[in-house]
Amino acid sequence: MKFSVLCLITLLVASTSFGFCPVATPGRRVSLVVASSSSSSDDNSPFNRASRIEGNSRQPNEEEVKIMDEMINKLANAKPYELPNAVRRAFRVISSPPFFMRIASLTDAASDAVEKEKLAALASNLVATLEAVVETTEEQLDERAKEVEVVVKAAAEPDSGEFLVPLSQDRLVAMRQKLQGLEPNTLDEGFLSTVDAWMNKSHLDGMDLMVQILQSVLQMYAGTQILRAKEGEGDASSSSSSPAAELFHKLLQTESDNWDAEIQKAAPGVTPSSLKSEVQRAMETIVLGLESGSMAQQVQAEYLRELVTRVEKIEKLV
Repeated sequence: MKFSVLCLITLLVASTSFGFCPVATPGRRVSLVVASSSSSSDDNSPFNRASRIEGNSRQPNEEEVKIMDEMINKLANAKPYELPNAVRRAFRVISSPPFFMRIASLTDAASDAVEKEKLAALASNLVATLEAVVETTEEQLDERAKEVEVVVKAAAEPDSGEFLVPLSQDRLVAMRQKLQGLEPNTLDEGFLSTVDAWMNKSHLDGMDLMVQILQSVLQMYAGTQILRAKEGEGDASSSSSSPAAELFHKLLQTESDNWDAEIQKAAPGVTPSSLKSEVQRAMETIVLGLESGSMAQQVQAEYLRELVTRVEKIEKLV
């Protein structure tokens, strides 16, 4: 059976899961039919949700373990009424099994009885807080699903409602315009959690082409947020009007597939080292200033790391 009209995409929330039924046609086309079905509460537990964002789909490295230790120390010393907001800001990390395994490891290693008791109480309090946060944020996630849907639908061909991957320039421009047209405060952890959940479900259902589209959404999100943060800085930096800064500004609004061409086109006026300096400055002044362990920080950091990788690859060819 072939479907030529794009069905509305609805949220993968804690209370419901959705079956995506892809229909592929020649030319790498994908259409979607969405059918909802109930799932068990165990499957929907925050501890059982997988992630397609790199930082959430692998074991934490040494640097990330240090960040978790800092978060655990802050949470252990926080007042009980401060926990819900802290959990919301870094939900994906705090709700992950590695985070609780780290608490258990620190508890075992603690020689002080008071410290052991404090960490044990933290684990218990976090479980209760996570349950409450999931319940109170479902409405917000419903709203974020509508906003993600607006962006994803812009990737479909206007006439047929089908997704043609790789996306045309017109579709990419339409997606970016839709994303930038959303209220800035809606591009939050709920927005990213929704995209991440859709990516995971698409991957599990073998819809790798849809995963690519959702990855484009994350890239556009990261570029938009970093660009807005830079514009918020004004012209405080002496490098704000340099050729490297202007190229970086352009790359933040360019699809990653076109980065190499833009970087090579800007040479020799912009050296790879000067561009890397601009990216590093953004990492230090913008991304590292975000909530530690938040999805916003992970997505934007991975975006900039990929850009640095591209620049270094071109640098070796020069």
